[in-house]
Amino acid sequence: MVVMGIDPGVASTGFGVVCVEGGGMSAVDGGVIEAPPGAPIESRLARVHSSLAELLASHDPAALALEDVYFGKNVRSAISVGEARGVVLLAAAQAGVACFGYTPQAVKSAVCGTGAAPKHQVQDMVSLLLDLPGPPRSHHTADALAVAICHAAHSGSAIRDEALRQGASVR
Repeated sequence: MVVMGIDPGVASTGFGVVCVEGGGMSAVDGGVIEAPPGAPIESRLARVHSSLAELLASHDPAALALEDVYFGKNVRSAISVGEARGVVLLAAAQAGVACFGYTPQAVKSAVCGTGAAPKHQVQDMVSLLLDLPGPPRSHHTADALAVAICHAAHSGSAIRDEALRQGASVR
């Protein structure tokens, strides 16, 4: 199963693609979609949409997982992340890819064991879980890969639970 993770943003949108086979996961792709600095918001969102549409066509994921919007003290920032998240959802819908949202705390907990993990710990654990030569350079890429890992862990549990309900033996 191929899962694409997204860390939405207007200036920088992280993406990560993970392949889940058997009991393991491996990184297929990852990076950051950068919007031109100083460009109008509509141009930045168009860049996120077109780049993501290309990535979806290229990787054909079974699912797209993305971080839910975090409403901290900066409401303006939360609104722009929400706009980027909407563009991501649109691109996925146009590609026929199912979407799943996870809170930042759920993602950190799935990857690090605690919902309060700092950014550097997420980067280190993503590297360890995906057997990368080192942590992703960008925290946006690490966050996107972490969201994909989180979804793979959740969907793996759901698949295992459904198999058990149907009477299968799970090793």
